[in-house]
Amino acid sequence: MSGLVLKLAPKERVLVNGAVIENGDRRSRLSIVTPDANILRLRDAIHPEEANTPVRRVCYAAQLVLTGDIDAQEDRLPMLRRIEDLSQVFTDPDSRASLAEATEAVIQNNHYRCLKALRTLLPREDRLMAVRPT
Repeated sequence: MSGLVLKLAPKERVLVNGAVIENGDRRSRLSIVTPDANILRLRDAIHPEEANTPVRRVCYAAQLVLTGDIDAQEDRLPMLRRIEDLSQVFTDPDSRASLAEATEAVIQNNHYRCLKALRTLLPREDRLMAVRPT
């Protein structure tokens, strides 16, 4: 995560290596210079009850690695399988690019980048889930 800059709103919370940090009363910027730091904005976090679709479940799994609740090495193969399962549904070029980026991020043990890539699929998944057969 070398070179990551977080811009925080007043009172915004972020999880850094398992510690919740809350911003003060003013906007601020944090520069994360430690490589491989696990960062998660709590406003972007998916709550367990919201992990109710295929993409959200994979995002939630990546998030659990960032929070330290799942070991990244133990979850590597299951995560890659979940991403591969998504590639069976999301076949358009943009989705494929996002899935390729997510796969590469898992291989490089960069679950923040994986989560970021997977989140781009959420609007597409929402549209697909909204279509109901007649």
